[in-house]
Amino acid sequence: MQIREVPIADESIRLGQFLKLAGLAEHGAHAKMLIDAEDVTVNGRVEVRRGRQLEGGDVIAVGEEKVRLVSDTAH
Repeated sequence: MQIREVPIADESIRLGQFLKLAGLAEHGAHAKMLIDAEDVTVNGRVEVRRGRQLEGGDVIAVGEEKVRLVSDTAH
């Protein structure tokens, strides 16, 4: 399975925001539901903190879908 890359403009982003940006959650309440159900992993570990700060290189998964956060602060 390929890991899709999702760029962000800053150095970090909160998990709940990233789930929406990456299309893994439809809206904030959906992101909260996925996190509360322990359906979200960050770098292979279940993450239950919606406010967890993510940084470039982190791999976030929901079910079979995996995305890698790419920080685009060089521009």
